[in-house]
Order: sequence, then C-alpha cells, then structure tokens
Amino acid sequence: MADQLDETRMRAAVEAAYRGPRGANPLVGAVLVAADGTVLAVGHHRGAGNLHAEREALTRIARTSPGMDLSDATLYCSLEPCRHHGRQPPCTEAILSAGVGRVLYGADDPTPDASGGATVLRAEGVDVVAGVLAEECRRINQRWARAQREGRPFVTVHLAQSLDGRIAAADGTSQWITSAASREHTHRIRRRIDAILVGSNTAAVDDPRLTARLPDGTLSEHQPLRCVMGRRPLSEDARLRRGRPEGEGWVQLRTHDPLEALQRLGEIQHEGHPVRHVLIEGGSRVLAAYFAQDLVDEIFAYQAPLILGAGPSSVGDIGVTTLSAARRYAQDPAEGGAVRILDDDVCVHLQPAEDAHVPDSSDAPADQAGAPADRSS
Repeated sequence: MADQLDETRMRAAVEAAYRGPRGANPLVGAVLVAADGTVLAVGHHRGAGNLHAEREALTRIARTSPGMDLSDATLYCSLEPCRHHGRQPPCTEAILSAGVGRVLYGADDPTPDASGGATVLRAEGVDVVAGVLAEECRRINQRWARAQREGRPFVTVHLAQSLDGRIAAADGTSQWITSAASREHTHRIRRRIDAILVGSNTAAVDDPRLTARLPDGTLSEHQPLRCVMGRRPLSEDARLRRGRPEGEGWVQLRTHDPLEALQRLGEIQHEGHPVRHVLIEGGSRVLAAYFAQDLVDEIFAYQAPLILGAGPSSVGDIGVTTLSAARRYAQDPAEGGAVRILDDDVCVHLQPAEDAHVPDSSDAPADQAGAPADRSS
C-alpha cells in the first residue's frame, strides 16, 4: 500500500517523465530510492530507440555503485514497466536482473503488447503496488494512449507563422518568416520522427525535400519517411522522386481523409520499424483537416515578430463558427518546457486541453456538418 511519502516520490517520477520528448513512445519517468530514503538514481525516456526510464535509472546506479544490493530499494515508475521487446529489451527484465525488491507505478500501460509487466514482476516475487497517483500519471500520455487506441501514429504539427498567423506574404514569398534557430529546432524534431507529411498542393508548389539536417547543413543519418497526402499526382521531376543521398523513401497517400491517411501510415515499415510518429508541416487545408477531426496531439508554433496583414493563413477553415466551439490547447511542459525563445522568435509547445470541447455535427449547420477535407490536391 502506498503512503504520502510514496506519492511524493511518484511526483518526482512524473516530473522526470516530462523531461522527455513526445512521439512514438510514451513519456515515462523513474526514481530509484534506497530503504533509508536516499534517491539513488532518476531516469526518463528520451524517445524511441533510447533506454526506457526504468532501465536508464538502473543503468545509472549500476555505473555509480556497481554490485549494490537493491533488494530493499523501491523503484517508482510513472507507467507500468513494459514486458515486451521492441527497440529496447523489456523493463521487467532489467528490474529482475537488478534485484529490485519493490516497484510502485502510476498508470497501467494501455497497450496489449507492453502491458502485464506488473504480473510478470509479481510472479517473480517483487512487491508491486499499482495506481499511485494514477490519474496524474495517466494524464501525461493521454493523447499518446488515444493514438494507440485509434491504431494511428502520434501527430505533431509544425506551425511557422507571423504574428498575424500568415505563412507567406501576399506575393507568395515565405523564405524565411522564422529565424535560423527556429528552423534548426524543426530539424531536431525531424531527426527523431518516423514520417513527415505535407499535402500534394504544398508538394507541387514548394517542391520540398522534406529532409532532416544537422546544424552544419549535412544530412542526418536518420531520415523520416516523406509523405504526400492527396490525389493530385506528383510531378515526375519533383525533388521527392529524385534519387538523392537521403534515400528513396517517400509515399503518396491518395486520400483526403486524415484518419485513413494515418492508419495507412501505421501499417508502413520505415528503417525496420513501424511508423509511430508523424510530423505534419502543411499546407493550410491539410492542417485544417487534422485539426477539425481532433487528430493533432502536439503543436510546435513558431511565432516570428512580424506582421504581414495579407497572405495565406497557417490553418484553413475547420468549421468553427462560434468561439465556444474553438479547439483549445494548453501549454505542454514536456521536452524543456512550453515556451522557448529562438533568436527573435517565440516557440510555444502545446497539447490539446484535456477539457477541450470536441465539436460534433450539431455545432455546424446541416450543410456544413463533418470535418472539411483537404481539397487543394
């Protein structure tokens, strides 16, 4: 049974979880505490392919105090330790190997492959307590869990705009609205996602490469799968079709339905792994379709200190006709905090507000019910 001290330590695990980036995997924090209350190690998950939080904490203590007896120690985890082998080995395996005697965790793992870790640990004699600050721990990954239920990748949206929400001037010029620091931050995100998506109109007009680059301008070793959504055929001489050092990996999703596009992506393997995290960079009608269907799990909004007054908006019509029906978002403390200053720009990191109103067909006139699709391509 957990007490108030256990809850305090679990809050430290929650705080650690928020240090990681959102994406293919859930945010998880872990705190290892000795019997006398000394904090031995803290870990958090740093994104797909990196050590899980539990394993990171146990690796730290093994490095600083090799051979330490952990049979009287307690490991606090914000999420149930996993029992499956993905890009990393099972956390249950690491806990048992380290000899940890007691494990407390907050939220149950909602995925069928990874859940059941508590049962595995109990079967091996570990004292396991579930549900410590369960609701607080569940909220950390509520959107990730929803993506799992819907069988789709986690969706991050990139908005680079002027103060009045424009992505280009009236004459179409757009390079560059945001600063070099903002663009480098975007490439950091590109370097860790599985796929990057634009509409076929954006692909035709901008002819983008959709690559991930390092600060010196060279290509990152990992390149996301480049995706074009829409039925408009891609030009034969488009950059995405050309053979280049970053590879031939691109796909066209011939649909205007955002959920269908995501579910198709979830069935694709890229670099040996399924697509579990997609970055959507435009255009405005594609973004509108995803916002309208509440499929945006995370936003990085880069605001440049300039006013254009005219020109295309970053997001098109999402069917909202009254303020009470607006999509609402909250500051996201994950991955370094909700607000960053990038040269002269301000980057705001957002997630859907938990109590956000989700419009249904009753919010729109009969002839406008349903989500607007991207018809630009």
